[in-house]
Amino acid sequence: MSAASSAALASTVTARPAAPAVMVSTWDFGARANADGIAARNNGGLALDMVEAGARNAEGDPNNTSVGLGGLPDRDGRVTLDACVMTWAGDIGAVCALEDVVHAVSVARAVMEKTPHTMLVGPGARAFAVDQGFPTQNLLTANAEAAWRDWLKTADYAPGINSENTDWRGTPGGPGNHDTIGLLAIGADNRMAGACSTSGMAFKMRGRVGDSPIVGAGLYVDDEVGGATATGVGEDVVRVAGSHAVVEAMRAGLDPTAACRRVIERLARLRGAKVANSQVALLALDKAGRAGAFALQPGFTYAVTDAAGVTRIERAGALFA
Repeated sequence: MSAASSAALASTVTARPAAPAVMVSTWDFGARANADGIAARNNGGLALDMVEAGARNAEGDPNNTSVGLGGLPDRDGRVTLDACVMTWAGDIGAVCALEDVVHAVSVARAVMEKTPHTMLVGPGARAFAVDQGFPTQNLLTANAEAAWRDWLKTADYAPGINSENTDWRGTPGGPGNHDTIGLLAIGADNRMAGACSTSGMAFKMRGRVGDSPIVGAGLYVDDEVGGATATGVGEDVVRVAGSHAVVEAMRAGLDPTAACRRVIERLARLRGAKVANSQVALLALDKAGRAGAFALQPGFTYAVTDAAGVTRIERAGALFA
């Protein structure tokens, strides 16, 4: 992050919020996403508008190597995007392996609102986006292409073989190797929505889809209880239906942090040593505006914003701290 970007981020962050949260999102860059979400809320937008605006902020940032424009490509050098949205009413929309369209979250919303389906994938998702008037462009930035070419020099790469280098730039599922923008919001009408968007694991097999566009794994919202979202190694989030499991734990009476911890502990029991060196993090927001998170590994951060637009960055607890 540049010095100017760091200064801009710092200006939005305070020690404590003045009121219960109305928006949360994953990672430090969630502060900028939340700012756009709160702007949408102040302009009369509902929770769905808030999370879409926030996700679009991350998707349009060429310096974010895991979401939208600038995302690191698959092992064949193609940038493919996954996203989903979910509303207070249980309406959902998702796209997987979308190419050439920056704002996958908006295409996912269009799938929800303009088709009888809940998910479109690959060329079909792209064709739908073009038909709906979404502009197309090359998503592979010069920096992302350079990183891919550097990876090719060291990877045991062969077409048709899963040669993903999960040691590239640190912990698999961590901020250097892969992350996601997951967002949850409470609108002024007290109804909730969520969104999740990613370019997926760096240098993944072509066609790989993780948890992010899968409702119940990467995202789940229940307007009676709250919502949850996930980041990290998507395959492991899917194994425990991570976000849905967190919401159900909150329904049973746990606060957001305890609910996230329960699911992370369940994953660790299920997978044992297979997750000892990878990252999964869960983030939740309940209807009372309480936010919480928990992760396998230290380092997961998230942005929490109140209705006045006051934001703080929190660091989640970790099982393997």
